[in-house]
Amino acid sequence: MMFRPMNRLGKERSTARFMQPATRRLLATMLCAAAFSTMTMTGASGQAGSQSSSQSSSQSGARTASKTAVIPTETIYPGQTIEETHLQVVAVTNPDLSGDYASGLDQVVGKVTNRTLLAGRVIFVAGLREPYAVERGKAVRIVYSNGSLTITAGGSPLDNASVGDLIRIRNTDSGMIVSGTVMADGTVHVVAK
Repeated sequence: MMFRPMNRLGKERSTARFMQPATRRLLATMLCAAAFSTMTMTGASGQAGSQSSSQSSSQSGARTASKTAVIPTETIYPGQTIEETHLQVVAVTNPDLSGDYASGLDQVVGKVTNRTLLAGRVIFVAGLREPYAVERGKAVRIVYSNGSLTITAGGSPLDNASVGDLIRIRNTDSGMIVSGTVMADGTVHVVAK
């Protein structure tokens, strides 16, 4: 005698194929009710339905026409700073377009892209960043201030960072690693431990 394992999936599929008569009647009733409500909403009674559908289509057209998006006019590669000459503002014609895309030039100009931006495609804000104020390995000035006491030293950042970021820097004189905040002038202000 040969042992055959039971195929549970096949058994469930075969029982799911056949509906109970009560379930079939309920489904048929629901379909008829849905068809009837659709007929009354679309204007089986005459002009009321056609007026409301034309109003809703004109309103949705007005909504999409007011939306704008910023698109590049040429391919922009990662690490490249975006300039206004590379951009164009267009009206959004796709009502299904969603997400956090740039709708104005102020959201894009001067930023640096993290990914390739293709010409004619919307620019997603998540793919942009502020330009780096300090770059890894390039010399920066480390500043420590406490009241009237100010100490400065040379340092080398261990990471790229924008203004306001907290980064680690190696003091080139002592070799010690300290943490500090990047300032707009390119210096890094260190706080006492």
